[in-house]
Amino acid sequence: MIVPELIHEQVVDVVARALAEDVGQGDVTTMSVISTNSQIRGRVVFRENAIVAGLSVVHEVFRQLDATAELDARVPDGSCVGVGETVAIVVASTRAMLAGERVALNFLQRLSGIASLTREFVDAVGGTRARILDTRKTTPLLRVFEKYAVRMGGGFNHRAGLYDAILIKDNHVAVAGGLTEAIQRVRDANAAGTRIHAEVESPEDVLEAIEAGATALLLDNMTPRDVARTVELTGGRVPLEATGGITLANVREYAEAGVDDISIGALTHSARAIDIGLDL
Repeated sequence: MIVPELIHEQVVDVVARALAEDVGQGDVTTMSVISTNSQIRGRVVFRENAIVAGLSVVHEVFRQLDATAELDARVPDGSCVGVGETVAIVVASTRAMLAGERVALNFLQRLSGIASLTREFVDAVGGTRARILDTRKTTPLLRVFEKYAVRMGGGFNHRAGLYDAILIKDNHVAVAGGLTEAIQRVRDANAAGTRIHAEVESPEDVLEAIEAGATALLLDNMTPRDVARTVELTGGRVPLEATGGITLANVREYAEAGVDDISIGALTHSARAIDIGLDL
């Protein structure tokens, strides 16, 4: 599933809620110190090497506080920038700039961190066939933002949610009474012909899943050796995706084992925020 580019209405809604949380009825400190007619210019500066993601969100933060606010992006999202590089110039009322600074930076630091970690994984598997995918392990209500950041880092999006893809996991199998039974129930209910992903935990499960009608396999917590064995067993009959316990230290091994995709929850649940400043 490819999640669309950031949709303006979604950005407006999420930013409004973030500002309501932080600014509330108004920034009492800034309103006490700064006059209403004061204007200021700010530079968005990266303080470490990173991949940029989220500049449109930054602009929306300041626009909601000052309808005349302008953002001049010096680089597009997805760019690799270095220490001390100015990625955008913001011009707005001083009150808007000070009130929105933290919210704007929170978004930019978070999304750029996801994009940067994704790029590390993408680079680590360079030259192989494997794609790097995200998962549903995202911050509640920020999934579209975070999946966008993954794409800015060169990764690909897995399913957007439970509604747009079929993935039979271990708990489905346990409740259904077995892998074959779970797959058969899905096939009976799958009038739309959606691709049926099935999670398997050992090469021994692989043939059962294929024979039952799975059209793609999720290799959960397998070792690179078991993944390579599974690639050999399936002989290209179905797409294979590795997941679980995959890190920067071992992702290359999984890629070289021959899988099509590698999904990594850490892209969104463990990305470190990038150090970014707004210098006035």
